[in-house]
Amino acid sequence: MAQETENSLLNQHKEKHFTAGEIVRDIIIGVSDGLTVPFALAAGLSGANASSAIILTAGIAEVAAGAISMGLGGYLAAKSEAEHYIRELKRERDEIVAVPDTEAAEVAEILSEYGIQQHEYTPVVNALRKNPQAWLDFMMKFELGLEKPNPKRALQSAFTIAISYIVGGAVPLVPYIFIPIARKAVIASVVSTLLALLIFGYAKGHFTGNKPIRSALQTALIGAIASAAAFGMAKVVQG
Repeated sequence: MAQETENSLLNQHKEKHFTAGEIVRDIIIGVSDGLTVPFALAAGLSGANASSAIILTAGIAEVAAGAISMGLGGYLAAKSEAEHYIRELKRERDEIVAVPDTEAAEVAEILSEYGIQQHEYTPVVNALRKNPQAWLDFMMKFELGLEKPNPKRALQSAFTIAISYIVGGAVPLVPYIFIPIARKAVIASVVSTLLALLIFGYAKGHFTGNKPIRSALQTALIGAIASAAAFGMAKVVQG
């Protein structure tokens, strides 16, 4: 009867949590760098009076190199996380076999930190000792704070970051395709990129739980500073 009541309550109350955090993080990394770096490069070359064709060529080369570099970085980071998890999993499994009393004491300590009294957590500790896999999962999550990684995470991260970088990098370069005069193209590039940064910053703030408007303004400000610095540096170097 109690089990049926619990199931009924769970069916009535469906919690809606945002669970695509890793994908959103990869998109944020890719798009933010993709919008900012090629934007700064194009602005800098415009400041050096380069033609639209040269700026576009350099921009495409940078986007290609940046996408590969960022994607590879995401792949290696995810692989490192997975390898770290496997090492810690093996170590924790060995400890459960070699020093079970010590590991059981650690479970008790973890539960006591949540305000659970000894007479309340003792049955839980004993139950976990009878179920080694559940015990191992408990230790990995609550002692080490590690979640089992998705085996496809490394490739997914690499492709997500790379594609996001390309999408972001295309925004500041598109005006140079249609406007042959660089000093006119750079104005269109600035307007389109700042607008994209505002939209992206707003979306980033929405999905990450920050204030969307503040996030939008901060993101646009960073892009504006980067491009202004590159443009000004090019002018100084040029003479």
